[in-house]
Amino acid sequence: MEVVVFGAGSLGSLVGGMLAREHDVTLVARRAHADAISRSGLRVEGRVQARVTPEATTDGRNLAADLVVVTVKSFDTDSAADTLETGSFDAILSLQNGMGNEERLAARLDAPVLAGTATYGAIRRDPGVVECTGTGEIVLGPPTGGRSERADRVGDAFSAAGLETTVADDMPSRQWEKLAVNAGINAVTALTATENGAVLEPPANDIARTAARETARVARGTDIDLSNRTAIEAIAQVAAETATNTSSMYQDVLADRRTEIDAINGYVVDKADRLGLEVPINRTLTALVRTWERGRGLR
Repeated sequence: MEVVVFGAGSLGSLVGGMLAREHDVTLVARRAHADAISRSGLRVEGRVQARVTPEATTDGRNLAADLVVVTVKSFDTDSAADTLETGSFDAILSLQNGMGNEERLAARLDAPVLAGTATYGAIRRDPGVVECTGTGEIVLGPPTGGRSERADRVGDAFSAAGLETTVADDMPSRQWEKLAVNAGINAVTALTATENGAVLEPPANDIARTAARETARVARGTDIDLSNRTAIEAIAQVAAETATNTSSMYQDVLADRRTEIDAINGYVVDKADRLGLEVPINRTLTALVRTWERGRGLR
């Protein structure tokens, strides 16, 4: 399969690197990373180890492939769609954090869009080097639920490359469950400069669990069957399995980058406002992270 990974940062480089073991892969990345890969290939370290030689470029225009995997930050989705419009793809898979990305891609691009979640941990250590900090799973499927032959083909391609992959017929509920996990872990760890395991212990655990419960309540308001118990169990499981990992939002704070707060806790707040629901913990976390961004001139 010919695959373009658009936004090859940490996760995109890991997924693209693993796919390159079996498929023809082009990584669209920042200049230093793309140049290093073009010169010496991509080195995958940590829990997964590989040395591969995908194509790499900084210019994502006019590309063609069977599949494009979008891994840009949520606030760059519209810009990514602008660029991808110039190319030709049989399918698009969003492996982005937060919610709303698939709808924005589908509105702009003339190809079927698949929704996906990823629980692999990744950090781009140096140009041309990405570390897998934790093995996990790719879950993908139609964004409105159900099955599709295209999703099955993409799932088979990912599995053939050694990525633990599930093709799901319930992506809406799975995405909301992941949102509950991210809502409880990301902002808390970013604001407190702690690893994921911090949300398992007092006093952070109460904040994280409440953020997850609020998210589940909003999900049910949009006719998604996500119980409070399921959301809380999911956050406990992910935090335990990735206890020593640095969340993506904490990585952004460490690098003085804009975060994805708008597509995570901020998305919960926006949906709650439309539904007339109260989500005070998510609202507070959103306000605090946005305040940090404004203080750094990132917003």
